Amino acid sequence: MAGRPTIIDVAKEAGVSAATVDRVLNGRQNVRTDTAKLVYEAASRIGYHASRLIEQRLSETLPKFRFGFVLTKPNQAFYQSMARHLEQAVNAAPSIRGEALVEFCATQTHRDIVQMMRDVGAKVDALAAVAVNHQYTTAAVTDLKAAGVPTISLLSDYAQGERAAYIGLNNLKMGRVAASMLATAIHAPGKVAVFVGGHRWHGHELRETGFRSYFREHHPLFTVLDTLVKLETRQLTHEATLDLLERHPDLSGM
Repeated sequence: MAGRPTIIDVAKEAGVSAATVDRVLNGRQNVRTDTAKLVYEAASRIGYHASRLIEQRLSETLPKFRFGFVLTKPNQAFYQSMARHLEQAVNAAPSIRGEALVEFCATQTHRDIVQMMRDVGAKVDALAAVAVNHQYTTAAVTDLKAAGVPTISLLSDYAQGERAAYIGLNNLKMGRVAASMLATAIHAPGKVAVFVGGHRWHGHELRETGFRSYFREHHPLFTVLDTLVKLETRQLTHEATLDLLERHPDLSGM
């Protein structure tokens, strides 16, 4: 096209009429969101001078939706990265004007996590949280559900039957994969140790179950020792590992 792009050029690029482009630009009458998005994308592609205005008009027609996220371990790089990606995903959602409210729980006790879930849940349209599997957690999810705020469990599942969905790994399968890798690396039967963060984390419980079931099924000559809880802390993990090696000098893997 020669010269500065016009409304007619935008319409041609988007496959709509010039009148439709005009309605999107000026906010006249209702234009379907998908049509307005086509117009915006076409305007951006050809460098139409008012593409930012179309973007603004488009955002004004979208419904507002506020997502709440409750995460743990505020100083851990994994959760900091997770928070950034959650915020980016909400901001980039094409069909809504999304806002993300991300809060970190400084402890991993069920009381503190549940209280934060309730506090954040009271301010948002939907909640996603990393939490322990506990009766108080289920009660909070049930109350939020009754208030019209669905809850999604992240990474480790909880409140089955009450939460709206679970987003995370198949933890039973992950436990079996870990057992397979360890058995392959060890070759000959021997003693194997298992650490978990805690028994209230449903994901940890399932991974342990998968781990043990794989050895039972495929490598019954291995000895899987009693499970050790490390509470996700470096110091306790270090101390427990030293004690383990002292008690089992013939340990083959962990």
